[in-house]
Amino acid sequence: MSFFQKIQNAIIRFMYGRNGFDQLNRFLFCVVLALDLVCMFLSGSKSPVWSVFSWVLTAAWVYLLFRTFSRNLPKRRAENQKWVDFLWRIRSGSGAARARHADKDHKYFTCKSCGAICRVPVGKGKIVITCPKCGGQIQAKT
Repeated sequence: MSFFQKIQNAIIRFMYGRNGFDQLNRFLFCVVLALDLVCMFLSGSKSPVWSVFSWVLTAAWVYLLFRTFSRNLPKRRAENQKWVDFLWRIRSGSGAARARHADKDHKYFTCKSCGAICRVPVGKGKIVITCPKCGGQIQAKT
């Protein structure tokens, strides 16, 4: 076994049971690198902005390392799941809105009670829409 394989095995043994790099850590790593680049450009001026920025950068590095080496897996997985759900809502919401905007045969209404999106054909005049999810009434003009 070579020297590098021994080091690799030691790192694998050390990281066993720890969080490692998940989607939230990847995002934090990108943010920390971007902050690091900005901090490099601000380092020439010894202004209070640079001082605050360097403290924020240090705190971001500490939080990133804390999440990476944490052994509290259920809590880190819950944090990561919240992050993934947030990203999914952003990505799916914008795609669905684009698709609704492109649909010229239907008009979409949002139920005020439950937030469900109801689709009705265009050109029916003033109608009362019953929400299929909660049964709420929506009066609208198509």
